[in-house]
Amino acid sequence: MKKRLFLIGSVLTLSGFAQDSALANLKSRLPEIFSACAAHYKALDAAVTPLMKNAKGQTMVPHGYKRGKKMYDMRRIEWWTSGHFPGSLWYLYEATGDGFFKERASVWTENLKPISTYKGNHDIGFMMYCSFGNARRLLKTEKYDHLLVEAANTLCLRFEPELGLIRSWGKTDDKKDFLVIPDNMMNLELLEWAAKAKNGEKRFAEVARSHADVTMKNHFRTDGGTYHVLNYSQKDLRVQEIRRGQGASCFTAWSRGQSWAIYGYTMMYRESGDKAYLDFAQKVADFAINHPNMPEDGIPYWDYGAPGEERDSSAGAIMASGLLELSKFVDAKKGAIYRDFAVKQLVSLASPAYFSEGDEVGHFLLKHGVGHKPGNSEIDTPLNYGDYYFLEALVRVRDM
Repeated sequence: MKKRLFLIGSVLTLSGFAQDSALANLKSRLPEIFSACAAHYKALDAAVTPLMKNAKGQTMVPHGYKRGKKMYDMRRIEWWTSGHFPGSLWYLYEATGDGFFKERASVWTENLKPISTYKGNHDIGFMMYCSFGNARRLLKTEKYDHLLVEAANTLCLRFEPELGLIRSWGKTDDKKDFLVIPDNMMNLELLEWAAKAKNGEKRFAEVARSHADVTMKNHFRTDGGTYHVLNYSQKDLRVQEIRRGQGASCFTAWSRGQSWAIYGYTMMYRESGDKAYLDFAQKVADFAINHPNMPEDGIPYWDYGAPGEERDSSAGAIMASGLLELSKFVDAKKGAIYRDFAVKQLVSLASPAYFSEGDEVGHFLLKHGVGHKPGNSEIDTPLNYGDYYFLEALVRVRDM
């Protein structure tokens, strides 16, 4: 492992080379990087499989690792990140062709079947599409389609037609608050897929595009920076409150939320062909890339208004994956800017500065993630969704 990590770290020495050379070098190193990732996840799977059921018989999924206690942070399948661990296993199967990952991804994915009717939050898209969506794609099977369509129906129960939005948090019958966050953009991919599915309905895409449109109108400042939480009035249909949520303040941009926006609006352009989404994806991407507080290595602070504080490797991984896709849809000059920045981010994440060595973070891949700093939760820690989007981005590099 030490040899592999040294070689991964050597990618950083190319920072002075032409960016095309950096991309070529990163692609040449992918077998080593994927090999190191596979070794980590085989050890991780072995460690958490005995923890799959808790004392109450509830099914659990690894979310992260508590370094201070040297124990895994296992969450129930209803937790919003439950689809990311099986999704990472699917990406490792795609990257390596190793049947071990196909078998283990199938086991962890099958555990999530009850989520297709879970009404507790908007994250059913994360939970179902990262797991069953990747299973469908890689196994070339339609056996999960009914679950995915059912999940799309469940997500639409949170849609309020008068507002044109999907409620992110809270009970669907709450008349006082209607909370919406940029994270919700990621769940729209499930709806877009379901609209095109054999047993899907056109309304799924209508809901997705309505939510994307209203979010684009209200959830961002003129410079492209995002708010985290907006609270809408269901009486006059206007924003009644801005909350900082997981950000540093109401006036700064929480970096992971900005990354969700880059990724989400790029995805919406891919699925709809609506150029308004492409233009907006570029606006929110340019905000992040050109922000004066963006560190040289491309891995943002947990909030763009908190320079010098903790980095968030998950925000960097999500952003890199989104930028790689965005680079395909714009002109060559702009595409090179997005691609080069994403490559820089992945070079950084694949270096010893962020890529874990051995079991220092329980065999998760990326160190230095930040979940919810204002809530004093998950600070400087591995996060399963950071690993997921890191692997996705690397697969996208391989396929470029």
